[in-house]
Amino acid sequence: MTLYNEFRILTVDVEDWFQVENFKGVIEEKDWNFCELRIVENIKKLLDLFERNSVKCTFFVLGWIAKKVPSLIKEIYSKKHEIASHGFWHNLIYYQTPKEFEEDIIKSKKILEDIIGEKIIGYRAPSFSITDWAIDILVKNEFIYDSSYCPFFLHKRYGKLSVNTQPNEPFQFLNGLIEIPISTLRYFGINFPWGGGAYFRLIPYPIFKLGIKRIQKKNNIYVFYFHPWEIDFSQPRIKNLKLNYKIRHYGGLKLAYNKLQKLLKDFSFISIKEFLNNNF
Repeated sequence: MTLYNEFRILTVDVEDWFQVENFKGVIEEKDWNFCELRIVENIKKLLDLFERNSVKCTFFVLGWIAKKVPSLIKEIYSKKHEIASHGFWHNLIYYQTPKEFEEDIIKSKKILEDIIGEKIIGYRAPSFSITDWAIDILVKNEFIYDSSYCPFFLHKRYGKLSVNTQPNEPFQFLNGLIEIPISTLRYFGINFPWGGGAYFRLIPYPIFKLGIKRIQKKNNIYVFYFHPWEIDFSQPRIKNLKLNYKIRHYGGLKLAYNKLQKLLKDFSFISIKEFLNNNF
């Protein structure tokens, strides 16, 4: 690995509103085909925003979405953004067997490669559920990097990797797979998630912005993630959700697009692929 200057990486997890983990107990996979598909409109809105701000980013695409609307993936790719894999079914890795996991990533990878005509080299686990045994399977299937490690250990869904490294710093496993961690802000000896999602929507933007600057005083790289449904205040509301799930999913939706606009005006961003091309 070579030394790198200050970089900020922008990533988008391409899944629709009904595919999130918080809805698993209410909406089953067999019901997905009957849910309102809102991903196309939301992605187009993001693509316009990225173009206005001269941003290129990495889209981690769910295989189910790619199969459903391949033209949308072609459009993202035509705008010179990177296409990477988010699996096919959005299932947490540690609830799968190694065989089930491998079948899932093979299926998703082939769909994406057939659509864009280029090798898929990146992967992100659903809900950052990366697990030790999955690393070798990713390398076996010719992935170059993973971007799933989030060293915030108070969130029960995030995966656990047996690594000994500084938070926020990219590193390589012994098998050669490169890991691009989700950014965290260390405060009072705890790593707090500071890479996007509900944290970005719920934390006042001036505070979030200061957090990014604080991270980059110690780390040259900052990794941000976002979901298309997070700019969609008009999406269907699901009843009978746990209160914390409601807050995680619906909290801050109304202001999210404006906050994202501010973020892209205040900071420059690149894709993971561009970062790797310059530094590995």
